[in-house]
Amino acid sequence: MANQEIEDAVSRAIDEAPPRNFTESVDIAINLRDLDLNDPNNRVDEGIVLPRGTGQETRIVVFAEGETALRAEEVADSVLDSDALSELGEDTDAAKDLAGETDFFVAEASMMQDIGRFLGTVLGPRGKMPTPLQPDDDVVEVVNRMESTVQLRSGERRTFHTLVGSATMEPEDIADNIDVIIRRLEASLEKGPLNIDSIYVKTTMGPTEEVA
Repeated sequence: MANQEIEDAVSRAIDEAPPRNFTESVDIAINLRDLDLNDPNNRVDEGIVLPRGTGQETRIVVFAEGETALRAEEVADSVLDSDALSELGEDTDAAKDLAGETDFFVAEASMMQDIGRFLGTVLGPRGKMPTPLQPDDDVVEVVNRMESTVQLRSGERRTFHTLVGSATMEPEDIADNIDVIIRRLEASLEKGPLNIDSIYVKTTMGPTEEVA
């Protein structure tokens, strides 16, 4: 359970946001310090499952064949086979469009080499190379888990953002999500909390509130 200060900051961020005619997302901005992010080993790149979910739709595409493809159709937004993969490899614009509108990709491990060959130059720089699906993995379980996953990725920037929920969620639930992210972030940094300068929460169009 998150501490009360985080929950209070979330409540203020939601309450003070001007009314909108759409459901705003809730994000946090993370500011790092005392890290050389030119060194790839120091960069943050974590997939984190939010315990209370994202409160938003997550688009997931699966590359698979046979029985796995049939199972994936139950839960994924789109399922692409080897033929569709090779077609994307010949149409860079279509591949870029797919990468832009998709949050996460999952692929049977046996297809990863071809995905690297056909789509590596499109998906790689965007940090969207597929999660490999091993033979013993349940594709339905993997996709369901990824629906509640956010990507924490700094790149070379000391300040970066990630989704923590939507404005329609309870502040307590969003605070729980933020708490999990902070714990994972501290565990991944060389000096733990000492490498975190500050963390702010805000809705899409609203003011920021400091949480850490």
